[in-house]
Amino acid sequence: MSNAFSGMRISASGLAAERLRMDLIASNIANANTTRGADGKPYRRKVAVFNEYMKDEMGKNGEMKEELMGVRATEVVEDQSPFRSVYDPSHPDADDEGYVLMPNVNHLNEMADLMMANRAFEANMTCIEAQKQMFSKSLEIGR
Repeated sequence: MSNAFSGMRISASGLAAERLRMDLIASNIANANTTRGADGKPYRRKVAVFNEYMKDEMGKNGEMKEELMGVRATEVVEDQSPFRSVYDPSHPDADDEGYVLMPNVNHLNEMADLMMANRAFEANMTCIEAQKQMFSKSLEIGR
């Protein structure tokens, strides 16, 4: 059942998705030098996977239809790209040859992803503001 607030609901789900994406980026940057985690291995970059969120609904004539509810994170996955190997024989996690496995976090990629997430967040906020203005103008017309 589509209603006047479906656009706001979709934009709000986009805001939540981009906030998760920004949180993961912050975690990736914070752990960019973590060479040993709980599993004894370097930190692996984390990425959110998003999908559309559809709701099945029964139509007036008995047929099933899908309504777009927004976007949602279906999972957070670890980036399987290889770790960086850095020569630092003085590091406590260095191997016999003096190399240390470093996380697969690239600051440039993270900053580019952060900029894209920020722009998407701003776009969703702009949509919500525009919808609020339309509702306000609609109420003024009714007076």
